[in-house]
Formats: sequence, C-alpha cells, structure tokens
Amino acid sequence: MISAPPLGLLRTFEAAARHLSFTLAARELHVTQAAVSQQIRQLEAMLGVRLFKRLNRALLLTDAGQEYAVPVRHAIQMIAEATRKLDAHQKTGILTISILPSLAARWLVPRIGRFRQRHPEVDLRLHTSFTPVDFERDGVDAAIRLGHWGTPATRALHGELLMREYIFPVCAPFLIGGTPPLRRPEDLRFHTLLQDEYIDWDEWFQKAGVTHEYDVHKGPAFFDSAMSLQAAVDGVGIALGRTPLVARDLQVGRLVAPFGLRVPHRHAYRFVCPRGDEENPKIRVFRDWLVEEVAAWKREIADHPMLSLDDLDVSET
Repeated sequence: MISAPPLGLLRTFEAAARHLSFTLAARELHVTQAAVSQQIRQLEAMLGVRLFKRLNRALLLTDAGQEYAVPVRHAIQMIAEATRKLDAHQKTGILTISILPSLAARWLVPRIGRFRQRHPEVDLRLHTSFTPVDFERDGVDAAIRLGHWGTPATRALHGELLMREYIFPVCAPFLIGGTPPLRRPEDLRFHTLLQDEYIDWDEWFQKAGVTHEYDVHKGPAFFDSAMSLQAAVDGVGIALGRTPLVARDLQVGRLVAPFGLRVPHRHAYRFVCPRGDEENPKIRVFRDWLVEEVAAWKREIADHPMLSLDDLDVSET
C-alpha cells in the first residue's frame, strides 16, 4: 500500500503540472530547477508511476499525471483556503480579555473606544473575574492581572509588566473640613474606614507611623475596590485608593487625598497570556495598544503629586 507523499513533494508536482515547466515551477517555489526535477523523480519513485513525459523542448503530463494532478490541485487549494480563513480568524473575530472588575470599570472601559476605533475588526469581550484565570477552561485569550510573577503557576505563561501602583487614603472633599476635620493621619480614628477585601490599612498606618488602639479593620467591607471607592465618593467614609483606580476621581475633584503619604503596592499589573500566544495577531494588537495607553496615561498623571509613578521601581521579579 502506497502511503500519502509529503506535502512538499505534492506542492512541487502541482506547480510543475500547472506550468508544464520545471523552470517556472522552481521560480514560483523559490528553489532551483534541479531541486524540482529531483523532487519529481522522488515522487514518481514513491508512487511507482511516471507523471511527466520529458521531451526535448516540452514537458507533458502522462495519463497518470493528468489524473493525479486534479485531486492534488484541489487538495492544495483546500489547504490554502483553510489557512487563509485561519489567518483571518487570528486577525479578526472575538478577543476575550480577563481583567479585575475594578480595573475594568475605572481604568480600561473608558479607553475601549480608542481600541475599537483603531481595530474595528477585533470584537473585544471583557471577562471580569477576581479568580486566577484558566485560559483553556474559561475561553480567555489573555488577561490583565495584579499579583506576583515567577511562581510555579506562571511558568507556562507569557507575562509583561504594565504598571505598579501606590496605595493611599482618599475621601470626598467635604470630609476634609468636616467635623471632625482630616488634618493628620491620627484623625482617621474619628472616621469610618472603608475595607477592601484585597488591601488593608495596616501597611499604610505603619508607614505613617501611627500607633492605634482601635480596630482599623472595622467598617463597611467591599469585595470589589470599585465599590469601596464609590462609597468614598458618596461620603460614606475613607477608602484606600490605588493609583489607576482613583486617578480620574482625583483629577476631576470627586475624591481628594487628605494626606501626602502613599505606599507602593507590593503587587504589579501584568499583561498575561499562554506562552506562545503572544504572537497571535489579535493578542498582539491589543497588547501593543494597551502598552501605548499605559504610557500615555503615565504621562498624563506625571505632574500630579499623588499619582505620578515615575519614582516607582518597576523591576519587580
């Protein structure tokens, strides 16, 4: 029983059969005429039949060659069409990005329109989740995640650092001069501290050098940072702000930072995808756009004393 010949030999045969010329086939395939002739002889030996009649000034197909050329050409055309469709699918269609709900709502979503304008061929879907993403199970192409890098769980992933952030108290403007006013970190004991599931007040209080005999973990608790910050905007209490989540509110005056002290967050935001998928065209265009947006945003906040990230060490492992 004859096994199917290698695709490379079939492509050479199809080109030679179409041109009825080894020279023109070689030119199309970017190989030498001798290489084409050798591959045709190899194919004929595998099949046990002559495919061409080699005349002095002409090359003709044998009856077997003519019969064989039709399905070979059809098969190669089908493969080319399938490859074209696959390439088109890679460059267009649905792109699913997993992201923390807070970062999505307060940083990414306001910028999505610009991505849509630049890449209307990509149908972007945001998958908001707090849990580590399972790319295969969740049907996710890439993710923006906040956390440590270099752990066993990240070994099969490609990751690129996007930005780090500071943590600092924020509140509605009217609380600054309220009763009691907020003048020193010690004054926080007279106010409601809003609790965030993923960051707590201890590190900031320690950095501020505040010794406290009251429970800094007491107060309304929120699983989503966006909710605690909205509560702060509404004057419910004082929240711990994180640079990308509070930047716009500080810039327009919905929130204020009552103290000048900020603490670097121990985690960093990264763009993550399965290793090898970073060259997928859809993923690559989104990643490139995202890096541009982060750079533009950093320039925008560079002059704000509480928001600037220029002095942050971004060499986290």
